[in-house]
Amino acid sequence: QVQLVESGGGSVQAGGSLRLSCAAPGYAYSTTSMGWFRQAPGKEREGVASIYSSDTTYYIYYADSVKGRFTITRDNAKNTLYLQMNSLKPEDTAMYYCAAVTGSYSRWARKPLVADEYHYWGQGTQVTVSS
Repeated sequence: QVQLVESGGGSVQAGGSLRLSCAAPGYAYSTTSMGWFRQAPGKEREGVASIYSSDTTYYIYYADSVKGRFTITRDNAKNTLYLQMNSLKPEDTAMYYCAAVTGSYSRWARKPLVADEYHYWGQGTQVTVSS
């Protein structure tokens, strides 16, 4: 059973920053897709950022709403995924989830931010941005 554990959420004022972490202990990490999703009350879960990596390279995809503000990275040695969030806005308020799936680059590239493509999910961490 793959476990994903998010941390780093909290409350900040608009314009502030937070860094989310997602630990994946024991997960076969070398060729996977991992992503960050968020869900605000009364809204559907939406993809924020995703990264596909192999032994030699990686690819990243961002939702238009976070481009230039959020940065997704992963540390393979630590089996940890990160989301650096800068210039936060009240509309970024949501529960943030980490997700993962093992698969090919071609499959990831077709739907990098579609939640149904991911098999493993964390419990979420709350991010609240006040104006």
